[in-house]
Amino acid sequence: MELLPRELVSNVFSRLPAKVLLLCKCVCKSWLDLITDSHFVTNYPLVYNNLQSQEENLLVIRRPFFSGLKTYISVLSWNVNDPKEVVSSNVLNPPFEHNSDYKYWTEIMGPCNGIYFLEGNPNVLMNPSLGQFKALPESHFISPHGTYSFTDYAGFGFDPRTNDYKVVVIKDLWLKETDERQVGYWTAELYSLNSNSWGKVDAALPLPIEVWGSSRVYTYANNCCHWLGFVEESGVSEDVVLAFDMVNESFRKIKVPRIRDSSDEKFATLAPFEESASIGVVVYPVRGTEKYFDVWVMRDYWNEGSWVKLCSVGPVQVIYKLVGFYGGNRFLWKDNNERLVFYDSENTRDLQVYGKYDSIRAAKYTESLVSLHKCLSCTSVPDPLLHDSEYLISF
Repeated sequence: MELLPRELVSNVFSRLPAKVLLLCKCVCKSWLDLITDSHFVTNYPLVYNNLQSQEENLLVIRRPFFSGLKTYISVLSWNVNDPKEVVSSNVLNPPFEHNSDYKYWTEIMGPCNGIYFLEGNPNVLMNPSLGQFKALPESHFISPHGTYSFTDYAGFGFDPRTNDYKVVVIKDLWLKETDERQVGYWTAELYSLNSNSWGKVDAALPLPIEVWGSSRVYTYANNCCHWLGFVEESGVSEDVVLAFDMVNESFRKIKVPRIRDSSDEKFATLAPFEESASIGVVVYPVRGTEKYFDVWVMRDYWNEGSWVKLCSVGPVQVIYKLVGFYGGNRFLWKDNNERLVFYDSENTRDLQVYGKYDSIRAAKYTESLVSLHKCLSCTSVPDPLLHDSEYLISF
């Protein structure tokens, strides 16, 4: 093996799962040096995951609505050419101190180079392919002028300039003196994995601006995370996108054309497009179970005048809102039977996941060699709840 060209060995290693590469690191020093090389680590997710063209993988969080039941994190896998539509599932067990009924996660943000941010109690970073699980420290950030935060909206991304993973949280403001919320006004704080600490964001937000709510779809593009919001101009509400640049640590407001008549009649969900080079908005009716999805994309990320209607998808049977977005015309939602459904180019696949009593979040799963440094490990076991009964509250 020592006589083989480094490029050939690198090509072979790029085809192996991350957990196998962990074992390969122990074989010899030359393998260790190659697998831990920054260039190999950076390019591994792109190469490996592109080679798995016949297999789809999904990271799913289910949080039962009933108290006293654990939140489950699972990886679903299926072959796109399998006529039997068999779906396998493994449950990721967090470290012992975070694996209880009182620890939960309600949102998935990622993948970002194979790393995920799970929002909940506690907030964590996770590399599921390496079994790494890192709880973020509690923030001691105090808002200025004697105010405190009531609502948080988080974003997660990567700063390639400093090779750092960051979590930004915007917080609305309430005055202690009057116990009233300052409508449209926010502060922000930032977590850095490199320093494992929180700090204040000094950049000014484009205020006043309101945020519609936390999106179920991870929208990270051009080194920026995004939230859908609105502004009031001359008594009229207009949709906008609030963006935070992870590199420059600055905010930007992006105008959105009038693509829906009313927020009472139509939902709008942000989504990444063009291989995360730009953003889009998916619009669909609030009422009814048979829905059409209008997909709008900002072709040139830096040009607010480049919004175009990319396509319309449907009709499809959707019970409520999108659960996730898989890229292109591929969506995830609950159908009329409250099962998780994968839609791809007018074809639907029942993922054999039942979620009548669960809150479900889903994101594309990718392999990664990025280490979270000193962190705790989670284990992977077969999912005993897949295909199980309603009473067990499986997916």
